[in-house]
Amino acid sequence: MSAGRVPAPPWALAIAAMLSVQLGAALSVGLMSVVGPAGTAWLRLTAGAVIFLVLARPPFRSVRRRDVAPLLGLGVTTGLVTVAFLSAIERIPLGTAVAIEFLGPLTVAAIRSRNRRSLAWPGLALVGVVLLTEPWRGEINLPGVGFAALAALGWGSYILLTQRVGDRFTGVGALSITIPIAAATAAIVGIPSAAGRLTLPVLVTAVGLAVLLPVLPYALEMLALRRMTPTAFGTLMALEPAIGLLLGLVVLHQTPSPTQLVGILLVVLAGAAAQRGGRRAPEPDPEPVHADVGLPAEPSERTAPS
Repeated sequence: MSAGRVPAPPWALAIAAMLSVQLGAALSVGLMSVVGPAGTAWLRLTAGAVIFLVLARPPFRSVRRRDVAPLLGLGVTTGLVTVAFLSAIERIPLGTAVAIEFLGPLTVAAIRSRNRRSLAWPGLALVGVVLLTEPWRGEINLPGVGFAALAALGWGSYILLTQRVGDRFTGVGALSITIPIAAATAAIVGIPSAAGRLTLPVLVTAVGLAVLLPVLPYALEMLALRRMTPTAFGTLMALEPAIGLLLGLVVLHQTPSPTQLVGILLVVLAGAAAQRGGRRAPEPDPEPVHADVGLPAEPSERTAPS
């Protein structure tokens, strides 16, 4: 590392990723009205895949047999989470969808904390989700909640897979492999949804949204997870429901009720209380490789302080 260079702290990378994800989600609503959530997911991921392939050469020569399953798993999971989450926000408010999705990383944080008391925090967050959905009013959208729950399961898996892949590949090299896989996964339902509706404005919009999601946040999250525990990362994501609520209000004009505000607060508090770990201790890794040239990483890249 060059003298005087101060890398961004991992928590700042994670927060920047959250802002980009939620802004991208809010701005995707317009595109979804044209090509549907599956079509939007496919177009965004495809545009993102092209951008990543331009930015980095896929490090195929460095892929070992034991890397194949995590890379495929991360790609498929990314595609499924994107489709599921966009399908959720088509049906329920953005803040509610994010709060339900957050149950995934919160559960990861609780289980990995080595503290049995932490298992209570997903329960508290679940109470918050109930307040957000207000089932007693009889207006709960079961498909929307179901898609958000599927996204929660995928997001928890995504965190663990991203850390494992990020430990093996530096930079955005792994993303130049996994995002095309995600695009191919989303294409199964996305192409039929978007067929006959692809116009130049739609394609340009998709490219712009791809920068906000997946390009910028996925790169930032991978960098953050190389220097944080899953517990710390999952806990920091407690801010995401609040960010989703705020952007839903500002961009989509979705005004929460007082009960829903309490629900969001409980979800955020549950995430904060689940904090039981922080920065990852550097561990020896079998030849982590550069994104662009497939060379072993320098030791400073594996132990960069925040």
